[in-house]
Order: sequence, then C-alpha cells, then structure tokens
Amino acid sequence: MNPLNWTTVTAPHGQIELPTGLFIGGEWRSASNGTTFDVQNPADESVVAAVADASPEDAVEALEAASSVQNEWGSTTTRHRSNILRRAYELLLERKEDIAWIMSSEMGKPLAEARGEVQVSADYIQWFSEQVPQQRGGYSDAPNGGYKIITTHQPVGPSYLVTPWNFPLSMGARKAGAALAAGCSVLIKPAALTPLSTHMFVQLLHDAGVPKGAVNLITTSSASRQSKALMSRPALRKVSFTGSTAVGTTLLKQAADHVMTSSMELGGNGPFVVLSDADPAEAAAGAAVAKFRNAGQVCVAANRIIVEKSVAPAFREAFLAKVAQLKVGPGTDAGVDVGPLVDEKQRSNVQRLLEDAIDQGAEVIAGGEAVPGAGYFFTPTVVANASLDSAIATNEIFGPIASIYEVDSDDQAIEVANGTPFGLVSYVYTRDVTKAIRAAERLESGMVGINRPVVADPAAPFGGIKASGLGKEGGHSGIEEYQIEKYIALTV
Repeated sequence: MNPLNWTTVTAPHGQIELPTGLFIGGEWRSASNGTTFDVQNPADESVVAAVADASPEDAVEALEAASSVQNEWGSTTTRHRSNILRRAYELLLERKEDIAWIMSSEMGKPLAEARGEVQVSADYIQWFSEQVPQQRGGYSDAPNGGYKIITTHQPVGPSYLVTPWNFPLSMGARKAGAALAAGCSVLIKPAALTPLSTHMFVQLLHDAGVPKGAVNLITTSSASRQSKALMSRPALRKVSFTGSTAVGTTLLKQAADHVMTSSMELGGNGPFVVLSDADPAEAAAGAAVAKFRNAGQVCVAANRIIVEKSVAPAFREAFLAKVAQLKVGPGTDAGVDVGPLVDEKQRSNVQRLLEDAIDQGAEVIAGGEAVPGAGYFFTPTVVANASLDSAIATNEIFGPIASIYEVDSDDQAIEVANGTPFGLVSYVYTRDVTKAIRAAERLESGMVGINRPVVADPAAPFGGIKASGLGKEGGHSGIEEYQIEKYIALTV
C-alpha cells in the first residue's frame, strides 16, 4: 500500500482505510502531474479527502491498460466471471457500513439511504453474476435451407463508464457489473463531487479477483478534457453515461467519429399523476418518497405532481402532513430524512427555480428557505399553481421542492404529463387496473410506476426515451448492452 494514495477516515464503528489515487493497471498511483482535488462533506463543508486529479495522459494510459487485457478478460469463461462477481457481491455486503459512511460523508444522503444503495449495488452485482452463465446464442435452419444460422455474443471491448454524483455507488455497480460480466475491460470516471464510494468499489473488485487492467479508475476535476482525450481513441469501443442531456449529447457527437457503441441515461422531468379514483393518502405517501428521496436529487424524482381536481384537496392535506414530518440534517445523524444538497451551486440552482416560480405566480405552501449556517441544506418545500411554462416545470428540479398542479380530468393529467421533451419515468396512482394500464400505455416514458414510488430493480430494464436517453441498464438486456451479437452462417 502506497501511503500517498490512501487515507484514513474515522467513523463511529471504526477506522476506514480509503484509497484516494488513480487505479491503473491494477495499481493505486498518483496523478502524473501530482495534482489532487478536495472532496467536501456537504453537511459541514469540511474536506473528507483529497483525491488524485488525472490528466488526459493518465486517462489514455488507463485505456491502454484496459486494451492490453481486453482479449484475455474477454476470453475467460462466463463461469469464471460469474464467480468473481459473486465474490464482489459478498464483499459489498461485508463492507456495507464502511461504504455507507463514506457515501453519506461525501454526498450527504442519510445513512439509511446510503445503506440501501450499497444493498442495491450488491443486488445488481449478484444479478449480473447469475445472468452471464445463462446467456444463450441461437442455432437454426436458414429459411431457404442449405446452411445454419448461428448467433453468439462477444464483448464490445474497452468501455468508458461515466457515473453521476447523486448515486455514486449504484450507478457504477450497474454499469461495471454488466460490462465485466460481458467480458469488457472498463475505465470508470466518477463525478468529482463524489468519487470516494467508487474508490472503495474499485478496490473491492480488485480484491474479488478482477485481473489487473480489467478495471481502472480515473478521477478528474476536468471531465470534459478527459472525455475528449478518450473519445478520440479508436481503442475505446463503448461509452455509458448517466447525467445531463447536454453532456450526453456532447458525448454522442464525439462517439459518432468512431461509431462507438453508446448508452445514455439522461435527464428526466418525471410526472407523478394522481387520477380521480386514487387513494389520496396512499398517493401522498408515495409522492413524498418519489420527491424527497436523496433530497430530491434523483433523475427519476417526481418533478411535477399532477392531481385531478376532485382528489386534490385530500391529496394536498395528506401530502403536506407527510412533508411536515421530514427531518432535515446531516446524513450521518440518526433519524434524518433529508440531507444537504451536494454543493452550494446545486442549492443556488434550486433557489433560483423557486424564485422564478414565485415570480410567475406560484404559491409556497410549505418550506421555501435555505437553512442558515454550515452545510447546503434547504427545507422541504411545496409550491402550488406554478406556471407550466416556468423553469420549475420544464427543468429538472434536483432538489427538495415539490410542485403540485391541479387539472380538470384524468385525460388532461396524461396530456400535461406528456408535455415535456423528456421521457425517463412516470408515476400513476389509481385504484382501477384498466385505468392504470391505459395510462401506462399512453405515458411517453421508458418506465412507469403504478401505485409505487420506486421503479429501479436489477431484474428490470432501466432507461428512458426521447431526450432522456437510449439503451437499457439492468434486466436481461443489461449485459447485452456491452456485447456484439455475432451472426455466423454455416454451410452444412
């Protein structure tokens, strides 16, 4: 262990040994220019750790390491890769408390949510470990006879995995688990705001037996410079990105030069639709989860809560009661429901959205204030009667502000829900199964939650349509996103 690339963090349950360097070719090392950047705790603005700041040259070296081992890793048996992932699953569970504490410290989310994210991450790794040995090709007669049609799967090659700051572990596990299962070597670039969970995950993969070079970590304070350097290299064969639509479209343009395989999980503007026959209390409880989980910093958050007018008064009363119960504080404190926003920039963005909504006639009916003092806290807030043209309705809020819209009919609720260029997820609450299915089919989104506020599951395909991206993560198609389906015509 090189002490220059490790640090020790003190947690209530003990000391946590935390890697802080770049991980290239199976070794933790400093950036080639020796620079670092700080990772801040958003609850008190203290520095959790300083991590290596990779140069574009470091990133290219990581790609070379991944390329050098690609054929070896890609030719291993599916059972071998499955066994390594199974060990990684076990290590995630063994190290849950350490990882959860670091995640809460660097991102601010409550410890209960952080533990849940570690569990979900382990579930993804377990899912891919179980799926990869069961993959099957095809063997059939050509329709006109004379030869056989054979299909098989091969890894697409070195893959660049760009993960967001809001779910720093589970997004990396969902991408890397699928890529490694498929036989791809990987370069992981976590968000500069929250890289430490990924450092622990990469060390864990190494401990589980992933060979040197098959997994590489390149943290950087300049994502655009690093990505530009990597995306120009023909050796890179896949990019998977979770983040804003603006950045995603830039990466797609860069990928076009080499016709690079791409998966994009981009922005959302999730409608939470409460139909006329919904149970108001049940819908309110679901909306509170869908909106305020992770302090609202979720791509699948309920961005617009659209309620049919006959149930609106009861829903509003029940929802405000739920919001009033939410406890705000540092994520590492007991009983906290809503932690801080990730940084001052994010809090300022949320404040501007709220001010714009108020300027356009919105009524604040709960909260509405930044919390004074250290940390980037914002009170859980509810607004009503915001203009559907205002920024709070058309942009991702990514903060603890719920915006309620009242409509005249169930049909109008669906129309309003679809009035966005995004299409990641929608939520519907109703007690009528026919209404539920009809609404789900009409809603223009890649995923729909019916009477439930959380849709992600390792066994389900996660992804959106329209400006919310392309490709799927998880489910039976998750591994195939990192594979080429090869067709072989065999004369017999």
